[in-house]
Amino acid sequence: MEGQYSEKVMEHFKNPHNVGEIPDASGIGNVGNPVCGDIMRLYIKVDDKEIITDAKFKTFGCGAAIATSSMVTDLVKGKTIDEALKVSNHAVAEALGGLPKIKMHCSVLAEEALRGAINDYMAKKKATKA
Repeated sequence: MEGQYSEKVMEHFKNPHNVGEIPDASGIGNVGNPVCGDIMRLYIKVDDKEIITDAKFKTFGCGAAIATSSMVTDLVKGKTIDEALKVSNHAVAEALGGLPKIKMHCSVLAEEALRGAINDYMAKKKATKA
């Protein structure tokens, strides 16, 4: 596995950052890829200034899925919701030093999980204002 992955991917796979759940999460994104079997759940905690103060994940999948989950949580912590919405799958892959073409779908899952968590947060926020 190590030959085709960057050192950064291996680091995030072997020692993933931000693993776990946020019990009182502001938003939760759930995504899965039925073809490869990867399942990703991303939690975000957002403060009253719309800054993501914490992000955690639980992923069942390959090394690249775990690494992209880990990296996306690192990338969005401390960012506003608007800034986090600009985090693309390419940004995740680039931050990891690249991914093999066959594993790029893992970075797409990370982006989709992030968007899902943000959408969940926005829906909850809207519901409390109603």
